Amino acid sequence: MVQKRTAAQVKNNLKSSKKQNNKQNEKKYDATLFILTKNEIKGLTALFQKIPITRFAEVIAIDAQSTDGSKEFLLKKGLRVITQKKMGRAEAFRIGCAVAAYENVIFFSPDGNEDPADIVKLAYWLEQGYDMSVGSRFMKGGRSDDDDVWLPIRGLGNKGFTLAADILWGGHLTDSINGFRGVKKSKLWKLNPDSEGFGIEFQISIRALKLRYKIKEIPTYEGDRIGGQSTARTFATGWYFIKLLLGELFIGKSFLRWTQIKNKYKLS
Repeated sequence: MVQKRTAAQVKNNLKSSKKQNNKQNEKKYDATLFILTKNEIKGLTALFQKIPITRFAEVIAIDAQSTDGSKEFLLKKGLRVITQKKMGRAEAFRIGCAVAAYENVIFFSPDGNEDPADIVKLAYWLEQGYDMSVGSRFMKGGRSDDDDVWLPIRGLGNKGFTLAADILWGGHLTDSINGFRGVKKSKLWKLNPDSEGFGIEFQISIRALKLRYKIKEIPTYEGDRIGGQSTARTFATGWYFIKLLLGELFIGKSFLRWTQIKNKYKLS
């Protein structure tokens, strides 16, 4: 039997919900936010004021040898900037987990694709006990930047790889490839992430499913790129993902017994 609520009860519930939302919107997180750049001066100029810098105990930029002034821009803003010697997004993830002072880490790229408003949401769910939080472009309320294209090859490919991972390892993900995510650094190191480039996100999603990590997805709106050039080539990346998927199917959980890749990094 459904109990009818009084107007006063409804009003109190709304107040409580509003209070909880306000609390989440004002909270400062004991987490490390990483801003990943490679020639993103246009994106930084347009978006920097929207990045919730003051909401995080630690904010570090990892720059992939930008030549357009991105590094100088970040330094002028007072941020610590680490310059990558080895290129690739995967390397940035590993460097981040090596230098982060906090357990919860969030990775954000200011290229226009990722929504700064969702950064604190990713941090919130890590704090609630999830091992990984992911911005999903394909769940209800999300948007991929090729949604309006007649033949969204990238979107279809992403959905296909995610479906394969879900079927093979019993997951319920909608976006296993998006790099806009947060993770507990100890959990990431346990996954022994040895992939390179853009394969890092797909690899850690698969291995997290293998180990039954608690993963929280939130809908995110992928905007259009602001300046810069994407280094992800659709078909080359797709072929790499196929090989990665087959490799993960073959190795099972043996990555847990391999020499830990974190030993190659100077840990904080």
